[in-house]
Amino acid sequence: MEGRAMTDWNWDSAWPAPAKLNLFLHVVGRRADGYHLLQTVFRFIDRADTLRFAPRSDDQIVLATPIPGVPADTDLTVRAARQLQEASSCRQGVTIHLDKQLPMGGGLGGGSSDAATVLLALNHLWQTGLDRPTLEKIGLSLGADVPVFVHGHNTFAEGVGEAFTDVALPAASYLILHPDVHVPTAAIFGAADLKRDTPAISPTDWQPGQGHNDLEPVACTRFPAVADHLDWLKGHAPQAMMTGSGACVFAAFARRSEAEAVLAKCPTGMRGWVADGLAAHPLAKIR
Repeated sequence: MEGRAMTDWNWDSAWPAPAKLNLFLHVVGRRADGYHLLQTVFRFIDRADTLRFAPRSDDQIVLATPIPGVPADTDLTVRAARQLQEASSCRQGVTIHLDKQLPMGGGLGGGSSDAATVLLALNHLWQTGLDRPTLEKIGLSLGADVPVFVHGHNTFAEGVGEAFTDVALPAASYLILHPDVHVPTAAIFGAADLKRDTPAISPTDWQPGQGHNDLEPVACTRFPAVADHLDWLKGHAPQAMMTGSGACVFAAFARRSEAEAVLAKCPTGMRGWVADGLAAHPLAKIR
């Protein structure tokens, strides 16, 4: 899933919305308005949803593949397209086709990535001409993780997730396990026992393998399946941790064959896959 030349992207393209992993996630404080102050490193991986777009003769935004239980008007892809229309005064419409592969409530950023790909793709297809910082601001109004997918680079993120210091990460393969639970992000951040005072670190001081996930103990307590999967994975890769607010857990390996060997040992009923880390988002160069 490598980046392509800008001219290769058009109405016939299949547009990727890659997953992310949080290589660590510290909660370093909380603002007066209730938003948590975070530090994390986002890494894109080559597991992705895919979107296709079809032009319309009207200005309507239509999601042809709604997710069961999610009203189309509240779907992030629809909201992203409408926000772009409003910000750019664009009167074009679009029909959106979403091939959903990333689990909801998994901590992989699937919905946020979908929204970012809508912003990037339609900004290009509609020729609205908005720059990345403007698209990132639109993204932040949709969700805290949307801006990093618009930003397009593996990065050390701070604040509520919108201040970036890009980092170069070594090649790695990741074994990701997906417990059969949906972990609501709001429930984890709203927990009274969430640690909110981890000391902040400088982006320039961070090294791969450093840090932990402050959300992990809360998720493991409330969702035993997350704890079970994490315990099993740590038995084979002690550095394993949860990504985001869960439910997925992961471990990094220098060679893909090592990750695949551990995957082959998974007990019956335990779901997982191996994905490679990306050097950048596949749409990092599009305008």
